[in-house]
Amino acid sequence: MQTSLPPPSAPLEALIRRDRVLVFAGVIAVTAIAWAYTIYVAQTSADMGASMTMSMGNMRSWSGVDFCLMFVMWAVMMVAMMVPSAAPMLLIFATVNRRRKAESRPYVSTGVFLSGYLIVWTAFAAVATLGNWGLHQASLLTSMMGESSSGYLGGGLLLTAGIFQWSRLKYVCLTNCRSPLGFLMSDWKEGVGGALKMGLSHGKYCLGCCWVLMALLFVLGIMNLVWIAALAAFVLAEKVVPAGEKVSKATGLLLVAWGAWAVLNAAF
Repeated sequence: MQTSLPPPSAPLEALIRRDRVLVFAGVIAVTAIAWAYTIYVAQTSADMGASMTMSMGNMRSWSGVDFCLMFVMWAVMMVAMMVPSAAPMLLIFATVNRRRKAESRPYVSTGVFLSGYLIVWTAFAAVATLGNWGLHQASLLTSMMGESSSGYLGGGLLLTAGIFQWSRLKYVCLTNCRSPLGFLMSDWKEGVGGALKMGLSHGKYCLGCCWVLMALLFVLGIMNLVWIAALAAFVLAEKVVPAGEKVSKATGLLLVAWGAWAVLNAAF
């Protein structure tokens, strides 16, 4: 269902600007809290990692508490990395609903849309946690939150990520992520349930665009703050810079070269 966007009046334009400030402030606040927790976990794991490595190596099995804490860590880290890249969509969604409210039409809080978006990435966090557990059990990680200890695994993930950057699925998902207004015009749904479905739909496009990049954390270090920040910045750049698609494909070539080097280095 399409929604029309008439030119705003001067008073409405002022309200829209205020809403944008509020939404932007909310995005910053949520992101800051998520990053603060991620940094805390990274520092804590670094302090604990050395003593655990000296005493037990990488052989300790996960407890139920370990699994729950790891899931929370992945979920919060996804918020820290992905919410900033959703800011353009959130701002436009807030603008549309402000205009609808001014016209005495049904409107929905931007938080409902964001909730749908975060549900998708929370589901990814659950899958990532299972993968984290499986790799740890197979002794393919240097620690519970470390990087791959296998050159073949690391190289394979890098090659997969590089090839995916040139895939049709990547292009389709990235195109939708780069066109928030087009997404809203073509996928608009009414009501709270509709806004939640729209958030889920946008989250699925975002997941389809970025899931392999997030999997690179198993190569670069699950709690390596430098790489976490670099991946978050790259995801944002893919979506907002004018040459985002070209950047994505160029990065794909670099990842393929890196992956091939890693595999060859492991073999020889």
